[in-house]
Amino acid sequence: MFSTTVIRSGNGVIEVREEKISGLRCKISPERIHRRLDADYISLPGEVPCPFCQEKVEQVTPTFADGTRIRVGESLTFPNLFPFAEWHTVTVITRDHMVSEFEPRQLQDAFRGQIISLSRSEGYPSLNWNYLTSAGASIVHPHLQGMVDRRPSALAERYMKGSYQYLMRHGRSYWDDLLEKERQSERYLFGDEIIWIAQAVPLGEREIRAVLPVSGLDDFEPYLDTFIEGLLSVIAMYRSLSTHAYNMSLFFDRRNSSRGFSAFCSIISRMNPNASSLSDTAFMERLHLEPVILTLPEELAAYYRQGTG
Repeated sequence: MFSTTVIRSGNGVIEVREEKISGLRCKISPERIHRRLDADYISLPGEVPCPFCQEKVEQVTPTFADGTRIRVGESLTFPNLFPFAEWHTVTVITRDHMVSEFEPRQLQDAFRGQIISLSRSEGYPSLNWNYLTSAGASIVHPHLQGMVDRRPSALAERYMKGSYQYLMRHGRSYWDDLLEKERQSERYLFGDEIIWIAQAVPLGEREIRAVLPVSGLDDFEPYLDTFIEGLLSVIAMYRSLSTHAYNMSLFFDRRNSSRGFSAFCSIISRMNPNASSLSDTAFMERLHLEPVILTLPEELAAYYRQGTG
């Protein structure tokens, strides 16, 4: 009824499972349970030391195989200690633990750090951001996550297949036709080279899409500053609506692909965080449509049998 692909990543093993009847997929990463995301909430007298703050980040975070990390401006990029992709990196955006409003240079540097890291691996890249706990950020200190897998995640794959089928059927790009219509629609926000629109069929609350004039990561750099300007404008709109948390994912095709796909960014707003909870969904579940699971189903069933036996 389902297939399982086992992938070794970092110090652990990831299972990619696909239900044959529906095509839905999830990733099971048992190592991530060691982060104690399932622990009971305990009210602490003071703030827990942050591993991404300056006094700790270079002591407790891992390095790449050559013993280095990537520093661009005040950002720092390194491998994810608890990966759920074949290539999974983290970029600490700022030295400050909490940021009320990001400066363009801070995000430009952080994204450039991610571009460098993602360019080191072959496959399908994505650049992702969970901001604040109600958007699934287990560490409040602002950070990006970059991933590369040999197969695109569920949402990206649907668009890539659909783009290719549209190109073969009509002889032109789906994205060109989409933007021609959306520029004239009530959903158009702004942009010329990069078009920002309110997604007609949203995946989450207040979803905004940005469609880029490139398909692969290697061509993204010339448009980065323009993209960051647009992203900050969307974030400012969320703040004006009194929402602060959000998820963002930016999807790219693999290198040297010409199948009619355009890279695009999706960003959704989330409920404002509270002091006693952490959301169990983040960019993988909400934007990639591919849940990351901590517990193997077989272990869960064994636990049930032990408890009722």
